[in-house]
Amino acid sequence: MAAVTPPRAVIFDWGGTLTPWHDVDLPRQWRVFAREVHGLPVEDPAMPVDDLAEADSLAMRIHPAEEKAWARGRQTHESASIEAILAEAGVDPEHDRHHLALAAYRRFWEPHTHTDPQVRPLWEGLHDRGLKVGVLSNTIWTRAYHREVFQRDGVLDLLDGDVYSSEIHVVKPHREAFLAACEAVDVEPHEAVYVGDRLFEDVHGPQQVGMRAIWVPHSDIPASQQVAVDVTPDAKAHELLDILDVVDGWLGR
Repeated sequence: MAAVTPPRAVIFDWGGTLTPWHDVDLPRQWRVFAREVHGLPVEDPAMPVDDLAEADSLAMRIHPAEEKAWARGRQTHESASIEAILAEAGVDPEHDRHHLALAAYRRFWEPHTHTDPQVRPLWEGLHDRGLKVGVLSNTIWTRAYHREVFQRDGVLDLLDGDVYSSEIHVVKPHREAFLAACEAVDVEPHEAVYVGDRLFEDVHGPQQVGMRAIWVPHSDIPASQQVAVDVTPDAKAHELLDILDVVDGWLGR
């Protein structure tokens, strides 16, 4: 039997993997955004009815545009960005309250972006073993935003390379996304391991380019976001620090 190549890098999904899974009221994110565009206090019961209706109409245009973007990702693997989604919904980026609305939107998401406390000891452990650490995320957000999150949570210094679908033309499970992630940490696909919480994107995707895949099955993924696929992960990790034991086995430790 041919020898298995020891891994040289471990690349991670972000949402639901490096951040604990949260159930989020997705339409509300855009109500927060739209009401800030119109200068309306989100929870004020005395808001003028006409202003509220206009803001909520904007929110109801943005949410379907985002849903369509994610559906395209699952079906044709096209990527999207928040700028493109807002443009499709008719949002004017030159509006004088646009940046305030984006800030309100980010405040809405802030509680759901915190890095799992096991990430730093895990990434330190991987570096101690001589492995590189990478991130590949399906996201509509910018590289700068994600890096701000990693900086805030004290792990950016441990990141060797990162790729975000918002800056390339495809999303996982497209093979080019994984090849880009391997290139970002300067390894060949057969030398890399991918870690994620979704079977279609995070197991099927990396395995099709020759990467090993560790499934972290701790997210309650809505049925509407799941794609049926017949795959078997190379390993499972029920919490992030379990990955060190898996990797040690592949390293022959």
